[in-house]
Amino acid sequence: GLAYTWVFNNNPLSVQEDSRRFVSQETGNLYIAKVEPSDVGNYTCVVTNAEAEQSVRGPPTPLTLRSDGVMGEYEPKIEVRFPETTYAAKGSSVQLECFALGK
Repeated sequence: GLAYTWVFNNNPLSVQEDSRRFVSQETGNLYIAKVEPSDVGNYTCVVTNAEAEQSVRGPPTPLTLRSDGVMGEYEPKIEVRFPETTYAAKGSSVQLECFALGK
């Protein structure tokens, strides 16, 4: 088990109660809906291996706002990364991730 978290401007980014941000525990990707000026800064991914009790930080990735206000147009799409078959023991929990992307 790997766990993915993100750091924003050297502070842990709490996404549990944030309806605009989501961290995929499948890919580690950070998704932000409706970017706001307060989102501008440096984002760093932290990958933790609980069994080895080790964490690794990636390089910071800067997020900036475009000054021209132009955003590329693209068709809406549903991005799904489900395995062909998902197995679960009775009474256990399963997490499935589905994202709607588009403008």
